Amino acid sequence: MIISASRRTDIPAFYGQWLLGLLKAGEVVVRNPVNPTQSSRISLLPEDVDALVFWTKNPAPMFDLLPEIDAMGYFYYFLFTLTPYDSSIEPGVPAKSRMIDVFRRLADTIGPERVVWRYDPVIMTSRMNREWHTAAFRNLSGELAGYTRRCIVSFLDDYRKIRTRMRLLDYVFPDERSMSALACSLAEVARNDGIEFFMCSHAGDLSHCGILNASCIDRNLISRLSGRFPAGKEKDRGQRRHCGCAESRDIGEYDTCRHGCLYCYAMSSRFVAL
Repeated sequence: MIISASRRTDIPAFYGQWLLGLLKAGEVVVRNPVNPTQSSRISLLPEDVDALVFWTKNPAPMFDLLPEIDAMGYFYYFLFTLTPYDSSIEPGVPAKSRMIDVFRRLADTIGPERVVWRYDPVIMTSRMNREWHTAAFRNLSGELAGYTRRCIVSFLDDYRKIRTRMRLLDYVFPDERSMSALACSLAEVARNDGIEFFMCSHAGDLSHCGILNASCIDRNLISRLSGRFPAGKEKDRGQRRHCGCAESRDIGEYDTCRHGCLYCYAMSSRFVAL
């Protein structure tokens, strides 16, 4: 079983001690996000967990906890989201210069293959156009070269709950041709820095640019790095149609992340958890 921690909130940034307590207890009770009156008990015993997959914008609070998690015998890797957006879009995320340093330190600690860079989501506006994103991505890619082996990119989705928060940005949803052109530009930058490039939940075929469809929760990566062969389905049916993630159990809860990002689908209001 793979544990996702978490698509619904940033556990490494805000709830690391809570997670450590659960690992010591060997289980967690998770409420059904659709029906909160229902809950399920999930084993977190090391023998039942093939991998912990951490989703985060700031794993710095985890540094003091990782040795203990290692000692308990868990395998894990990080999906580290690092974008070029400022505090008007990501108000609770620390300065990007600091996050670059944290990214490098994490890679030095656990190895670059276990720190996957997510450039997500790509937000398109009249200012943040193809040229802007290519330049911003080139800067970040250069900073992270040698500290990660893969980058996963995803374009903004039209979630109903984000529309009010996002309207002041005057954002647009690019057509397939525009998305493909930008993706191919970013892929070339990444390859020049020795970073594999993947697209998340993208319907089109970008193989002509050497771009593969992503599996953020990646059974093959887990098997290759840990020697374990995770149980469960190859495709998580609970995710979006074009999502390539393997089946996992998510232990997070919506409306608990304090980053306050305008584009966050996991928050009903940016002020709920602030």
